[in-house]
Amino acid sequence: MKKFIYSALSIIGLIILIVAGLEMFSSYTASESINQNAPVKTYQQITIHATPQKVYQIMSDINHWAQWHSDVSDPRLNGPFEKGSSFDWKSGGLTIHSTLHTAIPGQRIGWSGKAFGAFAIHNWSFIEENGYTTVKVEESMEGWLVNIMRGKFQKGLEMSLQVWLKNLKAKAEQ
Repeated sequence: MKKFIYSALSIIGLIILIVAGLEMFSSYTASESINQNAPVKTYQQITIHATPQKVYQIMSDINHWAQWHSDVSDPRLNGPFEKGSSFDWKSGGLTIHSTLHTAIPGQRIGWSGKAFGAFAIHNWSFIEENGYTTVKVEESMEGWLVNIMRGKFQKGLEMSLQVWLKNLKAKAEQ
């Protein structure tokens, strides 16, 4: 019995060391464009009956995301909403630390963020068309955990962005 316990503890310890090593030695390239070679990526869009300026204002008000988007909790912008500022938030069970790489009022917002086993690049565009706004969003995800669970992350990302767009539309059209 002692041999079994020691073996189990050794295996658990080895797994912890491997995961810690993967987290410590993983490196990602932050970019203003999504990673076209990432194992998980998606493109979504929606038309919203509001101006690009209004949609941008809602998306740039990070501290209030959770009031209209139930998939997000505890969002906190750490400074002004501008390129280089960071924010922290939770989504899909992950705690995420993100940094803005794009903040062009009424036009585009983008950030990259790291969570346990994952790194994402997320871009939003707001395009005025005939008095409406077409919101286009694209995201790539990579990382050791994303590679292991590619299918789950792909499905989860697509569903998450569809819900996000639906909630953004409802908020902007109020």
